[in-house]
Amino acid sequence: MWRRVVSLYPLLSPSKSSVLHRAKGGIASKEKTPFITFVLGGPGSGKGTQCAKIVETFGFTHLSAGDLLRKEISSNSENGAMILDTIKEGKIVPSEVTVKLIQKEIESSDNYKFLIDGFPRCEKNRIAFEQIIGKEPNIVLFFDCPEYEMVKRVLSRNEGRVDDNVDTIKKRLKVFSALNLPVIKHYTEKGKVCKINAVGTVDEVFEQVRQIFTELMV
Repeated sequence: MWRRVVSLYPLLSPSKSSVLHRAKGGIASKEKTPFITFVLGGPGSGKGTQCAKIVETFGFTHLSAGDLLRKEISSNSENGAMILDTIKEGKIVPSEVTVKLIQKEIESSDNYKFLIDGFPRCEKNRIAFEQIIGKEPNIVLFFDCPEYEMVKRVLSRNEGRVDDNVDTIKKRLKVFSALNLPVIKHYTEKGKVCKINAVGTVDEVFEQVRQIFTELMV
């Protein structure tokens, strides 16, 4: 079962001051203010698979920070060249650059419901997002998956790749824990995190997700 770590701020609780008129409005917001969902979880936790099902079922637009960076690089723009050089040097792309790419996609979309997949990766990302976008996420989906299960899934998924060994995967998981869990802790304290038990079949996990978004749409 999915577990609401803390009450979902004002989103799921009835109020005379309707969420339709708040900046952090619900999914049915008449003003079409962006409804932003951060989707977080370690490598192999099933984020991508579940995002595809959320898009299909609830009509969200799926934004992946990694995909946006690769798209910018392939555009041969000056910004793309800078991103490529940064990655080649083994450095992290500045948070502001990534957030502005996300902002561009949000502002140019006809949709107002967004899944931001695998972002923010760290507190710097989170702070930059809130400063540039000017709002917090409405909710945060955290796919909670045991290390042994994530290792098994990534080994299966990456079969034949150079990095499909246990040691490399465990290092990635340590990086995730060090950088991403403080973000999850921050939003848990704000009552925005929905923790999903990510062990089970795709449909079993999605049933938890479906309940969350169905409740939000009421």
